[in-house]
Amino acid sequence: MDTIQRDRVMAWIDDHFDEQVAFLQALVRQPSDNPPGDCAAHAELAGDLLDAMGFNVERYQVPAEFARRHGMVSATNLIVRQPFGADGPTVALNAHGDVVPPGDGWTHDPYGAEVVDGWMFGRGAAVSKSDYATYAFALRALMAAGLDLSGTAELHFTYDEETGGMTGPGWLLEQGLTQPDFVISAALSYSVIVAHNGCLHLEVTVRGRSAHAGRPETGHDALEAATAILNALYAHRAALAVRKSETPGIDHPTLVVGLISGGINTNVVPDQVRFRIDRRIVPEEIAQEVESETRDVIEAAAAGLDGISVDIDRILLARPFIPRKGSDRLNEILCRNASAVMGEPVTVAGVPLYTDARLYSEAGIPTAMYGAGPRSVLEANGHRADERLELDDLRKATKVVALAVAELLGAGKALSD
Repeated sequence: MDTIQRDRVMAWIDDHFDEQVAFLQALVRQPSDNPPGDCAAHAELAGDLLDAMGFNVERYQVPAEFARRHGMVSATNLIVRQPFGADGPTVALNAHGDVVPPGDGWTHDPYGAEVVDGWMFGRGAAVSKSDYATYAFALRALMAAGLDLSGTAELHFTYDEETGGMTGPGWLLEQGLTQPDFVISAALSYSVIVAHNGCLHLEVTVRGRSAHAGRPETGHDALEAATAILNALYAHRAALAVRKSETPGIDHPTLVVGLISGGINTNVVPDQVRFRIDRRIVPEEIAQEVESETRDVIEAAAAGLDGISVDIDRILLARPFIPRKGSDRLNEILCRNASAVMGEPVTVAGVPLYTDARLYSEAGIPTAMYGAGPRSVLEANGHRADERLELDDLRKATKVVALAVAELLGAGKALSD
């Protein structure tokens, strides 16, 4: 691709930026909270908006029982396939439309998509409805530019990243509905993410025996037992802090108890307490070994507690995302184009999160994460009140993705010169 063609792609994105912002606003204004994970309405809206742009949208409704088994009420995944010529690779662009619930503390309407001083506020504005807009408009720019490309670009818009991805990319890959050669997955703009943590979710149920609060010695207090287990887990968490990862952007393993419930009434010895653990797994760790170690901590703390039994159920085991064979070229193309557009060096890094990218990588597909957003999840207020996206980053990221996809489809390095 020569400079004139490159400029044509960039100009198209600039000329249609107001339309891109309006598209993202429509997506943010449609709730898609997960939990509860009832996201079919958002998929219907996104599909209709993509239809109106001239895309041929394939809609794949995940079977209800499969969705429920993975924590979803409903899930409809969207695929757009845009051929540019024969004999080239398939490049998939993946973002998720499900979001965590807003929570408290917002100073802007979480579903308002309000724009203030160049920032859009709203749940999903940055993570990752933004990249529905990034990827759709990058693809539109390539289509409009009339470039001589070979291969196919696909949009994968899915709806269960917040619960593990198994009814999203996991299901699409398992069903054989897509077989891409490269994947770019949703992320932020100032790094190309090539590794991230895995995650273990365990649900621990501590059972005792209820009794009248006036005669507590006649029961077995499940909350007291749970406290002993929690103390052991928190001591274990402190020990994890010395296990340093060698992956830039990732510090050490973490452990959080994020949910807890139990008891019958104020005047009753608790007969049952249930809590859930989130244990982040750094790329150097083996997921199965982490699960075994965590179970050992729980079981050792519970051993010898009179009248107490403990059940441990795995809810999620997501292995870390690590670079796969063939990823170097993808990473280099993204870093080079991002550095040119962003006007500063953009390098590879890891993040202490877990995402759908790992599912493509586990399938042996060269995968990297790049998209719209500030320099960090903290700056974006991801999963916090007043989540936000700087719109200039959306514009720039769209240009980066368009240039990178064009190069992967044969346009050549001149695109980013």
